[in-house]
Amino acid sequence: MSFLGFLLLGLIAGAIAKLILPGKQGGGWFVTLLLGVVGALLGGWLGSALFSVDMGGFFDIRSWLLAIGGSIIVLLIYGLIVGRGSKSRA
Repeated sequence: MSFLGFLLLGLIAGAIAKLILPGKQGGGWFVTLLLGVVGALLGGWLGSALFSVDMGGFFDIRSWLLAIGGSIIVLLIYGLIVGRGSKSRA
């Protein structure tokens, strides 16, 4: 997969992950792109390490499922980190 295709996959996977997760996640499109790309990398790594599945082409359903799954994991971790720091102390 080309670098531009991977960025597009990460952006779309991050946006889908934001839609799937309940509540409001912070960050704009740039943060979504970064988290989506990191999630796609994580999903590809987990897929190959745990299930011996590689990231196929851009239109391969396995690539999309791994990227979205990885993006959900990354968004959950990002929400825990950012959510903890944004609470005000009384």
